[in-house]
Amino acid sequence: MNEQENVEKRTYHGPITPDDLAEALIAAFHQGNLRASNVGHGDNLVVQIASSAMPASGGRTALSINLTSVTDGVMVQIGEQEWLGIAASLGKTALSTLLNPINLIGRLDDIAQDITSLQLKEQIWETIDRTANSLGASHLLSAKLRRLTCPHCLTANPVGEPSCIACGAPLGPSQPVACPRCGFIAEAGMSHCPECGATLP
Repeated sequence: MNEQENVEKRTYHGPITPDDLAEALIAAFHQGNLRASNVGHGDNLVVQIASSAMPASGGRTALSINLTSVTDGVMVQIGEQEWLGIAASLGKTALSTLLNPINLIGRLDDIAQDITSLQLKEQIWETIDRTANSLGASHLLSAKLRRLTCPHCLTANPVGEPSCIACGAPLGPSQPVACPRCGFIAEAGMSHCPECGATLP
């Protein structure tokens, strides 16, 4: 699996900036066995979350979260974490337990830490979703993006208008839609999101 296949993207529309999300991620994950820091500024930020140099167990966990400003919102991309060290640690636990079941007792803390690392991506998305919602952003089209250009007279119309407010031409077939799962703005008439494959409303 190449690096491109391991990247997950979501777009949040509304009053939100990359700095808002970066601050929330660092506050949530710069503690315990994890370190979080950001690189860049303004419209393009990267937050890196990684296990400390000498983690208590497993391998080195590392994720990069790219935060990019888009029209009235932020696109978030999370790169896949490094699984090999964690998998090796869990494998070591399984092997030592097979050889001597009493070894499991000594590895319980390590197993708990490895499982926490495997759940890291889900925890990051939960933090991002919670922060976006608290700021009034979501995967739905924002009020600012709810404008549709009439293909006949080029007048801007609110999304949802059945016909152009200037010339009366029908607008139904031109209405854009935002994916409810990832926020990607899809063209009118698409049945599935080209970004994540979800069924569109």
